[in-house]
Amino acid sequence: MRLLKLVFLITFIHNILSAQDMDKINEVIRTHGLQKSKVMETAEWLTDVYGPRLTGSPMLDKATEWAVQTLEDWGMENVQLHEWGPFGRGWELNHFEMHMTEPSYSPIMAYPKAWSPSTEGEVSGEVIYLNAGSKEELKQYKGKLKGKIVFLDTIRTVEEPFDAPTRRLSDSDLLKLANRGTPTPRRGRRYRRSGANFSSELWTFMDKEQPLAVIDRSYKGDLGTIFVSGASSKEGYARDTDADVIPQITMSIEHYNRIFRLLNKGISVNLSLNLKTEFTNPDLMEHNIIAEIPGTDLANEVVMFGAHFDSWHTGTGATDNAAGSAVMMEVARILLKTIEETGIQPRRTLRLALWTGEEQGLHGSRAYVRDHYAETDRYGNPSEVYPAQETVSGYFNLDNGTGRIRGVYLQGNAEVGPIFREWLAPFADLEAKTLTLSNTGGTDHLAFDAVGIPGFQFIQDPISYSTRTHHSNMDNFDHLLEDDLKQAATIIASFVFQTAQRDQKLPRKSLEDILN
Repeated sequence: MRLLKLVFLITFIHNILSAQDMDKINEVIRTHGLQKSKVMETAEWLTDVYGPRLTGSPMLDKATEWAVQTLEDWGMENVQLHEWGPFGRGWELNHFEMHMTEPSYSPIMAYPKAWSPSTEGEVSGEVIYLNAGSKEELKQYKGKLKGKIVFLDTIRTVEEPFDAPTRRLSDSDLLKLANRGTPTPRRGRRYRRSGANFSSELWTFMDKEQPLAVIDRSYKGDLGTIFVSGASSKEGYARDTDADVIPQITMSIEHYNRIFRLLNKGISVNLSLNLKTEFTNPDLMEHNIIAEIPGTDLANEVVMFGAHFDSWHTGTGATDNAAGSAVMMEVARILLKTIEETGIQPRRTLRLALWTGEEQGLHGSRAYVRDHYAETDRYGNPSEVYPAQETVSGYFNLDNGTGRIRGVYLQGNAEVGPIFREWLAPFADLEAKTLTLSNTGGTDHLAFDAVGIPGFQFIQDPISYSTRTHHSNMDNFDHLLEDDLKQAATIIASFVFQTAQRDQKLPRKSLEDILN
């Protein structure tokens, strides 16, 4: 017993000393993060081999199996799947083609929306523009859409790109971020078009009229870049097992505009298309991937780091979000190597999480939080916080593309500012130095922040995320920046380790304010 106590005491003192002297740790982290990186190898597997990874799809299941095996091979412990759901049916695209057949022949660039059903082989029909924004305006099309191909959107002017679509954050951009004050509470998303009521009216009308297909064009994208997401239904979600869904397609803006101009000239346009899809995932359930590096004297406390593993279906899910998943897997690998080489064990348990269902509404991370840390509604708002919530020191997330880290969004948590500033200081040469009180939204750190757990997303250079790759057919491995991903993995590994070694957990925002 005395020997065990002595070993524990030596380990404890060793860990305390390592927290005071991170130079050695950061040196080893830099070596494995910048010089011996495997982040691009991981990203290749996630994109070229196991992409895209639509939630509910067979490919996501294959990617999950690969990730679990890889993490186990690296030496991660407690590698497991966290089941959540029901999510709904999965979907897989097996074949798609579209052509203009009249007034002349032309191949058409387009992609079906996820959860669109198959057509009955190759079908063809006349294009008709649905010029309606209310229930009353829909009435003029009653009985006129069956067998037709419906255009939903107007023409969109395409501006030539005199400015580069790719950019990094400038000093003035970062200064503006740093000078932002305490954020106001986040607001819910707005509906496109005329709101939720009209959307329901529109798809109920479509269900009655039964056109061959419904086609739109994205509000952005050109030069072959097409931004595509999921299909709509008259009620609920297209992924619901009983949903009635009409084939829905998003067309490239240049091809959409040409057809629209022909219609404006009174020239009839016919399209042919052949869409083969398959609905999958019979049990309707989904899974997050969880893996750990056990802690020592504070092993019952946790430092979490993660990214969403799922993607949309038109590219291979590279910048959204194989980049974040590959980086966070690389963080785990770097930490394992650092622990092996230095002999310094983390005080707190380090827990990697790769989430699914993020693209449809943070479903995986919110389900995990709901199962472990708080009673919440479907939007993540808590009504009761469980005791286990106190055991999580913090959660770090990456999900804004391939761009390198420039700092941290503090989510209004001012007390962590001095701590993070000290942690960023050794990485000034890697151009990560900015802290902002601002919130940032749209990804899985919100599930933790909403229930009082310190949750953070890193500031990243935008590169061409919103202009070219996010949810588009161009979201492929070729648009990942190796040096940026190496930099991100290196900095996050240091943040995770330092969070594990602190005497105290990271400061928290007022739980009373959150619950009220």
